[in-house]
Amino acid sequence: RQLAVLSDGTVYENPKHLARSERKLKREQKSLSRKQRGSNRYDRQRRKVNRLHARIRHQREDRIHKMTTDMTEKYDEIVIEDLYVKGMVRNHRLAKAISDAGFGKLRQQLEYKCAQRGKKLTVIKRFEPTSKKCSHCGHVKTKLALSERTYICEACGMVMDRDLNAAINILAAGSASEAENGRGEDVRPSLSADLCEASTRQSLELSLATGHEN
Repeated sequence: RQLAVLSDGTVYENPKHLARSERKLKREQKSLSRKQRGSNRYDRQRRKVNRLHARIRHQREDRIHKMTTDMTEKYDEIVIEDLYVKGMVRNHRLAKAISDAGFGKLRQQLEYKCAQRGKKLTVIKRFEPTSKKCSHCGHVKTKLALSERTYICEACGMVMDRDLNAAINILAAGSASEAENGRGEDVRPSLSADLCEASTRQSLELSLATGHEN
């Protein structure tokens, strides 16, 4: 539902660029299929379809650029989860929406912008039970259906938005990783220490609202 939810409650809405242009895209593609391949009309229509695809891609990249710029300007430390996007798109009901979100591009931009601005980016392991774990008492659910958008803890009774709960857990996992390893995972090991080190004025976590069951 959202592109990203942060542990401080900040929400970045998902613009769903592909879904908004899907009807027009289908119409143009259907028109292309009716034209004779190799003809001038076919070539003109093909270029029209390609321009529409490019427009959607540019809209997505622009949104991610603005979001990652805002995050790296506001926060000194960002913690994200290592999402297995290739595995996530195997769910055919969610594949189109996941691809449209551009999670790979989002992480890529966070990496180089954090390096440019001297901010710290930590990536936690992908199999942490961030969605199933209660951020208040630590109780872990055995199952959490994708349709359950509100997290209700059977142990302590806490009620919280599912993605916000996961965001708080990812921040805690990133802090624990640093305490254990002295630093946490460096996503750009080739970068100099000066770029990777960041002050601890603020701490934030980015939880990508994908609805996966970790």
